[in-house]
Amino acid sequence: MVNNARQSHFHIILILGLLSSIGPLSIDMYLPAFPIIAKDLNTPVSSVMLSLSSFFIGISFGQLIYGPLLERYGRKKPLYAGLFIYAISSIACATTYTVDTLVAFRFFQALGGCVGMVASRAMVRDLFEVKDNAKIFSTLMLVVAVSPIIAPTLGGYLSTYFGWRSIFLVLMAVIILIIAGIYFFLPESKKPDPTYSLKPSSILKSFGSVIRNPQFAMYTFTAAVAYAGLYAYISGSPFVFMVLFNVTEQQYGWIFAIVAAGLIGATQFNTLLLKKFSSQQIVQTALFTQTIIGVVLVSTSIFDINELYSTVTLIFLFLSCQGFIFPNASALSMAPFAHNAGSASALMGFIQMSIGAMMSAVVSILQNGTSLPMTGVMALCSFTASLMLAFSSKRLLKKASKQLVEEEEVEMISTI
Repeated sequence: MVNNARQSHFHIILILGLLSSIGPLSIDMYLPAFPIIAKDLNTPVSSVMLSLSSFFIGISFGQLIYGPLLERYGRKKPLYAGLFIYAISSIACATTYTVDTLVAFRFFQALGGCVGMVASRAMVRDLFEVKDNAKIFSTLMLVVAVSPIIAPTLGGYLSTYFGWRSIFLVLMAVIILIIAGIYFFLPESKKPDPTYSLKPSSILKSFGSVIRNPQFAMYTFTAAVAYAGLYAYISGSPFVFMVLFNVTEQQYGWIFAIVAAGLIGATQFNTLLLKKFSSQQIVQTALFTQTIIGVVLVSTSIFDINELYSTVTLIFLFLSCQGFIFPNASALSMAPFAHNAGSASALMGFIQMSIGAMMSAVVSILQNGTSLPMTGVMALCSFTASLMLAFSSKRLLKKASKQLVEEEEVEMISTI
């Protein structure tokens, strides 16, 4: 009996981890193929970058949509619907022959796949006791953290040996396996609630009450602007490394994996720091450090003194700071909300992903054949976030718990 319970527990954690991993798999696997896609579709790399921006936009809107649907219809029906949309969109991406349709299908792919990110977080709260949530999110971290490390490397090899279209076919196959796992191993964790209103006026009223909270507004926008530097890197790095520095698809995959490992490692160190320092102190120190690194990074582009190893090192340090900033700032945003945490989480995710999508698009629009658009936007994000925090009220309504920070660590990695 005990062994069966443990096996069931393992299956549930694995499926929830895979649902959270849809984001990084979808984002990171096709990054090494940017130059190949551009050549095959007869378009500049900057146009292919827009398919990444459209994916971020899809995730941002998806978080607003699925929160209410998961309350009204239970967890599994919206999961099936969203993953079906993802699978169909993946086939469409694999068979497209114009960059415009790729951009459009990536939006719908994100809109469908986003359900995994939203549902997995809700189902942890449904299926496990509150006292076990911190441990569950720590375990989820181990599953999710593998994705941004292996995804770009796998994508590099797939695009080299089987063509870039194979990446989307593999993503479709992964989704089919996840759907099978949901059907056979994942229990329905919440019954449908027909009384839950899906009227836009009710939903907007709930969001309005959240955004008026000063602590939520301050730390959500600070985290969002700082985190947008990561999206600037994700959008611009394929061009910088594979076109400017002439690394291969496989080499780019390894570079991305190393940088991702630095960010993930920082989240683990962050957990130790929380034993001695508050989330507020960590955010302030990490933002200041990131701003200094950002100034050095953009200076190397302006004065044309950047080279491969120094650029990788500076980006590694810059994004490692994100492992301290995002989880703590996001947890501070969520701390005041005990009862309407779902609305607060959805609105926070929408704001963060929307700003990230805009900065990703800015990198594409400003593309001038140098690394400056990427490094400039990265530095601007950290500097602006530092100013926002410096000139905001320092009074906290409520401190962030360790469990909230760990939840946000999983959330961050699921969108790398």
